[in-house]
Amino acid sequence: MASKGSGLGMRVLVAAVAVFAVAWLAAAEPRPGQPAPDIAGERWVNSAPLTMLDLRGRVVLVEFWTFG
Repeated sequence: MASKGSGLGMRVLVAAVAVFAVAWLAAAEPRPGQPAPDIAGERWVNSAPLTMLDLRGRVVLVEFWTFG
């Protein structure tokens, strides 16, 4: 039989995990009106790696693809 204390501990643990999950998802999600994060990639084609500051004011086409 479980004691009252273990139920409280489980609720505190679940609440802590929920707070952590919400904070993590909010940080990972882009926000409208905020600057875009820098593009991280290993290879650039026809250019040296550029930052968002280098691309400011330019039209940028980003193509995502994969083998599959």
